[in-house]
Amino acid sequence: MTDYTIARRRMVEDQVIARGVRDQRVIDAMLRVPRHLFVPDALAAQAYSDFPLPIGERQTISQPYMVGVMSEALQLKDGDKVLEIGTGSGYQAAVLGLLARQVFSLERIPALARQARRTLDKCGFARINVRVTDGTFGWEEEAPFDGIVVTAGAPSIPPPYRAQLAIGGRLVIPVGDRLSQILVRVTRLSERDFREERLFGCRFVPLVGDHGWREE
Repeated sequence: MTDYTIARRRMVEDQVIARGVRDQRVIDAMLRVPRHLFVPDALAAQAYSDFPLPIGERQTISQPYMVGVMSEALQLKDGDKVLEIGTGSGYQAAVLGLLARQVFSLERIPALARQARRTLDKCGFARINVRVTDGTFGWEEEAPFDGIVVTAGAPSIPPPYRAQLAIGGRLVIPVGDRLSQILVRVTRLSERDFREERLFGCRFVPLVGDHGWREE
């Protein structure tokens, strides 16, 4: 095994499984995706560490545990269709690409979207769809989605996300102020009924857009 393979296995064992992630499909996906290719070259040696890392444009790649627990919270099946808000480095999209049939990912910063596209293609995830746009509007023409995951903190849940969620689908989103949030899971029970669960405290970069925060 390469050093990165060993580091990746230790990451999953110590940071993901040891903290309670039990979904074997999520565990297997995180064992397969080469996280070190989704961070700047200068930070590759830290890619499997237990903290987020900067990826440029004042954005970060989430810590491994957060990727694992958010992926598990979506409760995805092989045939599902997923929307990700905040492509960033593309790492979360790659993990989702091993859990669902279709992945659509939105990124508002063109430079990050271009780099994520290159890395995803290099790693064999050419079928993941990436679009540059205000992610707070979702991706209406591809809705409904069985899962929606938001990798930035919102002041409240943008109405388009509820509208674009399939019945039985799940939305996982950090909600709060700019400095700290609560990870919330919303399950659509029917056309009009939704169930909300507060999972735990977290901290993400702000969700910027018309249905989120204004850009500073």
